[in-house]
Amino acid sequence: MSLDISLVSVEGEKGMCCCSCCGNIHETEKYIEYFEANITHNLNNMADEAGIYKMLWRPEECNISTAKELINPLKDAIKMMKDDPRRFKRFDSENGWGIYDDFVPWLEELLEACKTYPEAQVKSCR
Repeated sequence: MSLDISLVSVEGEKGMCCCSCCGNIHETEKYIEYFEANITHNLNNMADEAGIYKMLWRPEECNISTAKELINPLKDAIKMMKDDPRRFKRFDSENGWGIYDDFVPWLEELLEACKTYPEAQVKSCR
């Protein structure tokens, strides 16, 4: 299990497609994807400890829709995690799939993308 998070264009291009499963015609919306990243769900407890679990895994429940809304929470979480790594490393996955040393750089990369594309929509798939 993992989290896929994307920053996409605000306005999608409308189109139609024929579903290969049911044969029905469906309206589709194609977005320009500015940024995409994947991280293991094993980091959910660490993210929760940093106060950003719901914002990343369930942004719709926090009324997060654009990348600019993640900038300050990500900055705060990264600072908190760097200031007290031991507090967060206790959540490292025993199997190595989901560790602090991978999560912090991943968050930093996401933060930079949010700064670059502040008006982009946040799409989260878990």
